[in-house]
Amino acid sequence: MFHSLGKYILLIRLSFKRPEKFRVYWAEVMREMVSIGVGSLGIISIISVFIGAATTIQIAFQLASPLIPRTIAGSIGRDTTILEFSPTISALVLAGRVGSSMASQIGTMRVTEQIDALEIMGVNAPGFLIAPKIIASITMIPLLVIISIALGIGGGYLACLGNGEITPAEYMLGVHDGFNPITIQVALVKAFVFGFIISSICSYQGFYTEGGALEVGQSATRGVVYSCVMILFADLVVTRLML
Repeated sequence: MFHSLGKYILLIRLSFKRPEKFRVYWAEVMREMVSIGVGSLGIISIISVFIGAATTIQIAFQLASPLIPRTIAGSIGRDTTILEFSPTISALVLAGRVGSSMASQIGTMRVTEQIDALEIMGVNAPGFLIAPKIIASITMIPLLVIISIALGIGGGYLACLGNGEITPAEYMLGVHDGFNPITIQVALVKAFVFGFIISSICSYQGFYTEGGALEVGQSATRGVVYSCVMILFADLVVTRLML
């Protein structure tokens, strides 16, 4: 475990070594941003809307009591979406979609000796392959989380249109009532940390792939599994420290 941790730290350190040609790195960063951000927008939007709607319906059902104001469903749904559902579930989904792609791409380059060719030409392979992915992830995943939060709350509003237990006006009143801006800060910090975890761990697994096509698939699987475990652990740590 300590051997793997040391290799991981050294690889990340080498990845952020000063680039030789910034224009090449900038083009890679832009390409990764499009792949991560635009490519993941559809699945994040669908998941956010349905989770927001389902959460609101369940909260309204569980808190159906004359002693509890119905507007509280909006408050609970808002805070749950901001603090947990949008950052964490989005990160788990992105680990499967984006992380596996990163590990497979770098792993394929390793087994086909493309990385060896880059190193022979004097190119900093970790910096060229990994750093743009990390920069794009920590930039685009927080933006995706912001979109997910808005769509999650919007999904709850749509659920209230067909739900007789709480009206849309009561839901929106609860959403505005008692809002604490620190919840947005916690969500963005989580998204930033999750983006780094996904890109760095999956890139590490792909970079040290040995063998052939079977090992590339295994590296992608390990990258997704380890990323999901570390996302849940980081979620606990960030929540404990900031709340």
